Amino acid sequence: MTDYAELNSYVKAVLSICPYRIANLANAAALLWEHLDDINWAGFYLMEDGKLVLGPFQGKVACTEIEVGSGVCGTAVAKDATQLVKDVHTFDGHIACDSASNSEIVVPLHKDGAVVGVLDIDSPSFARFTEEDRIGLEALAAIIENSL
Repeated sequence: MTDYAELNSYVKAVLSICPYRIANLANAAALLWEHLDDINWAGFYLMEDGKLVLGPFQGKVACTEIEVGSGVCGTAVAKDATQLVKDVHTFDGHIACDSASNSEIVVPLHKDGAVVGVLDIDSPSFARFTEEDRIGLEALAAIIENSL
């Protein structure tokens, strides 16, 4: 079980000392990788030219571009809502960047009221992510949004 209060305090501290967006996202991805159990990918996609483009992450090589509305990440942007998917194989239009992934959570990131990217975390386990994870990661996303 993840201690989100502790993780989010670490993220807030790290992001408070650096003014650079990409460096902050890289460190946030590293902290997620260190503190979350049973994951195989943690990182960010950022909106560029009307689509999601791969940003800082930890894990295997990933998809570099995702259209808005496509896959779990693109759906999170289109709906502007967190997507908590217990079995990615049943998600209509799922994009399998890593065939080992079985569950996923994606949280939209905002700046000035617009979606500017997503936090994406995958797990090789089915139903890895819970409502507690959603709440904790949405709080983490709010901290990250202040550094964008």
